[in-house]
Amino acid sequence: MKSTKNTSLTKLIPVMICFFAMGFVDLVGIASNYVKADLGLTDSQANIFPSLVFFWFLIFSVPTGMLMNRIGRKRTVLFSLVITFFSLLLPVFGDSYALMLISFSLLGIGNALMQTSLNPLLSTIVSKHKLASSLTFGQFVKAIASFLAPYIAMWGATAILPSFGLSWRILFPVYALISVVAVVWLNATSIKEEIEKGTPSTFIQCLALLGKPFILLSFIGIMCHVGIDVGTNTTAPKILMERVGMSLAEAGFATSLYFIFRTAGCLLGSFILRRISSKLFFVISVCMMLLAMAGLFASRDIRVIYLCIALIGFGNSNVFPIIFSQALLWMPEKKNEISGLMIMGLFGGTIFPLAMGLASDAVGQGGAVLVMTVGVVFLLFYMFSIKKEA
Repeated sequence: MKSTKNTSLTKLIPVMICFFAMGFVDLVGIASNYVKADLGLTDSQANIFPSLVFFWFLIFSVPTGMLMNRIGRKRTVLFSLVITFFSLLLPVFGDSYALMLISFSLLGIGNALMQTSLNPLLSTIVSKHKLASSLTFGQFVKAIASFLAPYIAMWGATAILPSFGLSWRILFPVYALISVVAVVWLNATSIKEEIEKGTPSTFIQCLALLGKPFILLSFIGIMCHVGIDVGTNTTAPKILMERVGMSLAEAGFATSLYFIFRTAGCLLGSFILRRISSKLFFVISVCMMLLAMAGLFASRDIRVIYLCIALIGFGNSNVFPIIFSQALLWMPEKKNEISGLMIMGLFGGTIFPLAMGLASDAVGQGGAVLVMTVGVVFLLFYMFSIKKEA
């Protein structure tokens, strides 16, 4: 029994390192704010960066599900890490608009491959009863990378000693080095993958699964989750700058605060989901976000704004693993295809920032908050389709 547990742990640790690497995509929030300041961009222009990152989820997620059927989940994860490494290497050579567009594009492509393949890879080493809590713990590890990003960027931008001339861009080589560690460790780990029954689905057959009402609702639910996630990541500092008069360096703490509470929510959720139903926890989480959106829209008090950011971070922390696990378990014989469709839903990270950028340019950051509120309202509707137990 002890030997089996140790074997499972040796497989779980390198997979969790990959979840940490998955969190690199969230650096786009704070990075877009620094690029905006460096290049003098408008909100709409700066929001192209997070939108571009998540645009590639629309293009590559379903094909990645098909790729996994051919080369396996582990090899697909390794391929995604290599692409991620090169995306993080480019900003070392400069921060021009064109170079950052290319870097963020590669980061989005690598992350699309990683998120599509890593979640089902985790399902091969944990039982189905522990899948939701294990995915939540993976999101906890991912969130550590997310909330560290603003601090590393801030250190690079404000350190007395020059960070090799990189300033805030020191963030990129630091994370590039960790991606190398992830590649080496996962490649050295033996993981036996399950073989899906039946003939692998074609691209059209994969998309046809959206014709299943529950799969479609789950797909839209993930779009809303990531829209709220990226939206808060990029908008929280702007709200403080607009309403409280903070500088970018000071307001960057709002992004860290969001990810601190999202990280705490993931950690607590990995235990809570073992004891209460996914549906009850989902309801509590969404209600917290709805209350926070109302506060963000109306308040100019810094304490209330910080509280609302924290509530969104905690509330949004477990939405993805609950929806994702519900979808995988709804059709377990098509995990690769379902995973591809669910990760394609991260395209919401493109739609929401674009809409929020236009709304904030027109009426201020309150307009961006209203766009995110639409996503929260849909999640309230989605909760009626969740089973009591995942």
